[in-house]
Amino acid sequence: MNFTEFTSKIKDLKVANLGGLEAQFLLAPKLRLQYDAQKIAANNPKKAGVLALFYPNEQQETVFLLTQRARYQGTHSAQISFPGGKKDQNDINLQETALRETHEEVGIHPENITIIRELTDVYIPPSNFLATPFLGYTHNKPTFSLNHEVAKTIEVLVSDLLDEKNITSTILDTSYMKKIEVPCFKIQDFIIWGATAMMLSEIKELLR
Repeated sequence: MNFTEFTSKIKDLKVANLGGLEAQFLLAPKLRLQYDAQKIAANNPKKAGVLALFYPNEQQETVFLLTQRARYQGTHSAQISFPGGKKDQNDINLQETALRETHEEVGIHPENITIIRELTDVYIPPSNFLATPFLGYTHNKPTFSLNHEVAKTIEVLVSDLLDEKNITSTILDTSYMKKIEVPCFKIQDFIIWGATAMMLSEIKELLR
């Protein structure tokens, strides 16, 4: 999908019905399926905001940004994710959280980003976060400046997201479970699973 085609769809993207949990659960690990709204609320999850940022690459193809987390002693070490993080007490709302965290992690100033819409919340059981994704874009490829939380940036073609051949499953060991089979996207040899895959599943349905 070239970037002109993507920007021509923005008005429709703003008002189209979201796939919600039905779309997310196509790529949800079994652990996540055990939690209904009542159980999530009872856990009083921490709030987070993340950003799915779309922009043109050098060939004017539409791409979006993922990051690989740095390795650390924690639940999401080295995983593939969107820029974003925990809501700060000074953040006005979760959209501001997503923009602030994106600026801190990869150096893109909020003034350069246009938010299209908010997507469906994703609950992340291992860390007890309720993450709110936002869909946004910028007209030019950003210049990245990474902080200590980010090992690398990953640029993914929208056409690769829409390609059904990139959906598969894999066996993983995590800090909280061993030898679990999870649905995932496999793109550029990266395994994208968990909350990020659930968000991408909804975005994929929305773009269609």
